[in-house]
Order: sequence, then structure tokens, then C-alpha cells
Amino acid sequence: MGALIDFVNKLLNKDDVPSKDLAKERLRLVLVHDRATLSPELLMTLKEELINVLTKYLEIDVAGLEVNLDRADDTVALVANIPVKSVRRA
Repeated sequence: MGALIDFVNKLLNKDDVPSKDLAKERLRLVLVHDRATLSPELLMTLKEELINVLTKYLEIDVAGLEVNLDRADDTVALVANIPVKSVRRA
């Protein structure tokens, strides 16, 4: 989980993230892991890869990016909230 925090900090050039925000992100990842039975590392990798793909085409607010897995009955849905700042023009 720490690697995800480090990755986001590098993208945002923020080394002084308040501890409450770090704790909130860690708790969120634990809850998502419990819901979907995915390892935290796999979820972290998924989020990092989504960010890499999205930033090719969009300028996004990485700090506001939320990726969750919601379980309903026998299915799991990937739900992403991605704040878009602008579209990159080719």
C-alpha cells in the first residue's frame, strides 16, 4: 500500500501528505481488498496502470482519482471516479 502512496506523491510532487490522508487511503485499500478478495498489491497495480493509460489522453486530477470494487450478489464491479482537467489534443 505504501508504494501506491509513494507513486501518487511522486506524481503530485507532494512529500508532505497529512497523516490523516495516508491513513484514509490505507483504510480504503483494505476495505476494497476485503470486498473483492484481491491482494492490495494487485489493486495498487491496477490503479497505477489506469493512471498511466489515462494520462496519455487526459490530464486528470490524480489526487481526486478513486477506484473501488463494489460487490453485488456474485459479481464485482470496478467503479472509478476520475476528475478530468482537460483532454490532450493529438
